[in-house]
Amino acid sequence: MRRISISAGLAALAAITTAHAAELPDAIKQAGVLRLTVNSTYAPMEYRDPATNQLVGLDIDLANELAKRLNVKIVWSETPFAELIPSLQTKRADFIISGISDRSSRRETADFIDYLTTGPQFFVLTENAAKAAIDLCGKKVGTTRSTSFPVEIEKWSKQNCEASGKPAIQYVPGENSIDVRNQLKQGRIDAAVQGSETLPYAQQQEVGKYRVVGEPFAVGYQGIMFRKDDAALREVVTEHLAAMIADGSYKSILDKYGLGTHAVAQPLMNAATQ
Repeated sequence: MRRISISAGLAALAAITTAHAAELPDAIKQAGVLRLTVNSTYAPMEYRDPATNQLVGLDIDLANELAKRLNVKIVWSETPFAELIPSLQTKRADFIISGISDRSSRRETADFIDYLTTGPQFFVLTENAAKAAIDLCGKKVGTTRSTSFPVEIEKWSKQNCEASGKPAIQYVPGENSIDVRNQLKQGRIDAAVQGSETLPYAQQQEVGKYRVVGEPFAVGYQGIMFRKDDAALREVVTEHLAAMIADGSYKSILDKYGLGTHAVAQPLMNAATQ
């Protein structure tokens, strides 16, 4: 599929948002409900608060603020990460806002409105001897199987390990980020990869347990994912997200989770180049 540049994404977004004031689809407006599905294992994006068992997180707060402005309520459901896209395709969810990366390979039947910068990052247990990412060549590195991270690890390994005559990274799959961290603590893997936006929270929750190695080794975006035939819903959500960015409520939510540096200046449509 043709890659879409940021400038092209902005042009497409401008065409969407300036042509007319967007409105909710009639079915959602009449029901007064948005049906949203998340994978609640990706703190601080969406997770169950250990103290209250309430569904919380940056994506939850963003969606709740959007729903307030749209004058609808949200009915939340939870599913494994691998089932997020099927839940959208089968219309069990109206859109997906659940730590999901904008990927060109996912745009066959969907569009993304990108709202957060992200990137995969290596981390190890604090006592691990690795000082730089190159020290992980030949080591077992775990990450969530259903994300884009396995492909990005393989690409980084070829460019940095194998190209230098070092052994390739040995990828080890995990079901989700919690499973991967458990594998790391159990000594089944040497290092792990998560989105850079999630690691500060993991380090806060288990103080002194993890150490980041190097900078994020790819750059991308998290996006709100819509079915291509749901242009009206995409337009109205984009319009209100842009208003949240303009009035500072978006920044307040990101700052609450310590992720202000991951902000975008405006919503971007299909802006990721990978």
